[in-house]
Amino acid sequence: MHQQTEMDKSSIRKRKESQNGSTGCTLDCQPKVNEPVKATVLQREVGLLSGISLIVGTMIGSGIFISPKSVLLYSGAVGPCLLIWAACGVLSTLGALCYAELGTMITKSGGEYIYLNEAFGSLVAYLYTWTTVMVLKPSSFAIITLSFAEYASTPFYAGCTPPLVITKCLSAAAIILISLINGVSVKLASYVQNFFTAAKLFIILVIVVAGMVMLAQGKTETLSAAFDGTSSSFGAIGLAFYNGLWAYDGWNQLNFITEELKDPYRNLPLAILIGIPLVSVCYVMVNISYFTVMTTSELLVSPAVAMTFGERVLFSMSWIVPLFVVFSTFGSANGSCFTAGRLAYVAGREGHMVKILSYISLKRYTPAPALMFNGLLAIFYIIPSDINSLINYFSFAQWTFYCLTALSLIVMRFTRKELHRPVKVPLLIPMLMVLVSCYLVLAPIIDKPELEYLYCTIFILSGLLLYYPFVHRKVNWGRKLMRPITMHLQLLMEVVPPEKAE
Repeated sequence: MHQQTEMDKSSIRKRKESQNGSTGCTLDCQPKVNEPVKATVLQREVGLLSGISLIVGTMIGSGIFISPKSVLLYSGAVGPCLLIWAACGVLSTLGALCYAELGTMITKSGGEYIYLNEAFGSLVAYLYTWTTVMVLKPSSFAIITLSFAEYASTPFYAGCTPPLVITKCLSAAAIILISLINGVSVKLASYVQNFFTAAKLFIILVIVVAGMVMLAQGKTETLSAAFDGTSSSFGAIGLAFYNGLWAYDGWNQLNFITEELKDPYRNLPLAILIGIPLVSVCYVMVNISYFTVMTTSELLVSPAVAMTFGERVLFSMSWIVPLFVVFSTFGSANGSCFTAGRLAYVAGREGHMVKILSYISLKRYTPAPALMFNGLLAIFYIIPSDINSLINYFSFAQWTFYCLTALSLIVMRFTRKELHRPVKVPLLIPMLMVLVSCYLVLAPIIDKPELEYLYCTIFILSGLLLYYPFVHRKVNWGRKLMRPITMHLQLLMEVVPPEKAE
């Protein structure tokens, strides 16, 4: 351990010397005296625009273009469908406001992990990390890249489905490319995110404007009978909300990178208050546009709703819809990778994951090992034939952690009164989020109880088998085993432990 620490210090010292121009400098290479030396920590390089792009770009994936039908299916009519889309936007904004208070109160990266650790202790935080780092984040990354691969390869296989091997290879290539982009530079990853968010907002604008033109031409048949056939089942309305809120998932993304936000006290709440209402307006307006050219039954049977809309309204220009769906999925995958790497990095730094995951690239100031680990797991998850079923069963775990995070805000109001709170929401909001989250955990299980939910719970609790010896007891043989592995990986990837923030 001592030898490794010496090597870490030596590498940091050499980097600082070389940056100051004190080693290997000739007359042609004068030292830059005024150039500040960067600490080996993740730099604050994400501004307000990039923050908004991360939220919007991760929330809007392919769902709104391909299959926004689940909400309509359970609500039964156009009117309730649009109201539920709007209500889900309001609920997401309220949830994100809770995160704004937490993020400005505890300005550390890592999202829910940091808040659960602060409110409920190490064990709950570890189980969250174990589930999210090992399953939720990489499998989500894999699903988005599989969607990207499917829509990118479809034009080359006119009239038939692309071969599975082609889709999976293209998906793996996308995972590697996105991981490399994020590993090379935070700024490059931000620029990529900004570009693809602008692209998806452009295609949404095209669909909305086309829809408004159709409305102006009197295409209001579907909208005029907005409440005909409304479902009166409480359970069905609940499932419509469940599906709607999943389309809004991603509103917590900015809390994973709080340490990299410029002026987080201002930009975190501001990005949330701009980004999520923007997504809500987009979702409602896009659905209104769909209803101008399709009846409810046509929308329900369409395999890809935006494609059908494009064929009926854009005619010869309809090819831009699938192209921009490809852009949209790539942007979502980039946002997912960006935040997943930060969670593994923070968990490694706090001792809940192997130490190498908390190391930072000497030259790039990115959490390269954490990004590579997430990418490798994502490639592993594209191998099974039906990954979607896996994620569906694990979805209840995600809402369990949302529930605990909202609860942590209530708990810390009483246990951590001394903490400065630049943003302070009424207690009613986190209480409402706890109730909504509890419902979303229980609804799918009660509606269709299956053994798979039990298997997922067993997997989450299996994290205790690693927690007790390696985190709680910190057994010596575990450290001895990891020390040479960490040293070799450190030399191979040119990474060092993060410096202590002063």
